[in-house]
Amino acid sequence: MNTKAEIGKTGIEINRIGFGAGVVGNTMMYPHVTEEMGRTLIDAVLQQDIQLIDTAFLYGMGRSEELIGEAIRTFGKREQLVLSTKASANIQMTATGIRVDNCPAALRQSVEDSLRRLQTDHLDLFFVHFPNSDTPLHESAGELDRLRQEGKIRAIGASNLNMAELQDFNADGYMDVFQTEYSLLNRQAEQQLIPYCLEHTISVIPIYPLASGLLAGHYTREQTFHDVSRMNNPMFQREAYLANLERVDALKSLASDKQVSLPQLALAWLLNRPGVDLIIPGATRPDQLASNMRTLDVVLSSSDMDQLDMLSR
Repeated sequence: MNTKAEIGKTGIEINRIGFGAGVVGNTMMYPHVTEEMGRTLIDAVLQQDIQLIDTAFLYGMGRSEELIGEAIRTFGKREQLVLSTKASANIQMTATGIRVDNCPAALRQSVEDSLRRLQTDHLDLFFVHFPNSDTPLHESAGELDRLRQEGKIRAIGASNLNMAELQDFNADGYMDVFQTEYSLLNRQAEQQLIPYCLEHTISVIPIYPLASGLLAGHYTREQTFHDVSRMNNPMFQREAYLANLERVDALKSLASDKQVSLPQLALAWLLNRPGVDLIIPGATRPDQLASNMRTLDVVLSSSDMDQLDMLSR
């Protein structure tokens, strides 16, 4: 397995496993993860061979960026890192979902704010986090391209887009990287989104690579969920949830045969899928970071991939 990959056509080549910092500073969504735990995680990331740190304004309304910036200022190593963040300007939670402002002025201010919080002079990857704005997506991408020409960002991305939105955002060919939900238990992106990215040399970074924890392998049939992210997730609705647990049990058996953990198997499968250049699994403990990195040592044969394909359909 290749351990490094280029982001789109940018020339930025990095280790294929990064860190998704969604829990860092994000006590609103993860109240059990304290700021001190977040600091410990970032310190552990900086001491390992992890280059890509992926955060967002939405993670603690900027607090995740601030904690990461403080850690990098103390530890150094900025030139070896690839910092990725996402804009959610003027975010509103409405009855129909999240609304944001992706107009050029709002995106420009978001970049300036992220630069300040992360204590850096440039952002390596900058994403439009959500498409739900009054501004056409190709106009948003155009402003990000101007920011790239100014040296404030190095690569342009978006997340949470459907096919029409993806095409609109990339109408002028500015897009380098796309984050979309993709895992062994959710393969919808293979239908249209990933083929489009392959055709246009856009790197794919899976969101929820462990299916919101299902592929960690710890959930039980009797488990109940009270967090909004899982209560509203179709994979966690009762019948679907029980069916997914059966698939997880079968995947556990294959992981055991290969003497790897279930998360390592699931992440290695992603790294062997067309279009997936990078993965950004999260963690709440430093030992989980180390376990994620050992995914690069997992070898999957064509027979293994065929079996995983069958088990995940």
